[in-house]
Amino acid sequence: MSGFDIFAWIVLIILVACVVAVFCIAGWLPGHIAKTRGHPWAEAVTVAGWVTLICGFALWPVALIWAYVDVPAPRQTEPRQ
Repeated sequence: MSGFDIFAWIVLIILVACVVAVFCIAGWLPGHIAKTRGHPWAEAVTVAGWVTLICGFALWPVALIWAYVDVPAPRQTEPRQ
């Protein structure tokens, strides 16, 4: 093997490692955002982030948006006097 072949293998290994790292970060990100923001369904957002990323990237942005959207608290009605 020449020096170019060794260099090509090193570049290929680094490229594969970067792709795997980006995939893992993208799957982890919606759940992490939801947990840090105190989302009431943080675990569901985590699962949605991983499932939509593994099954197809098309719905992954929906999970990311869901991590930022908080469910409004139910209104407290004032007691009548």
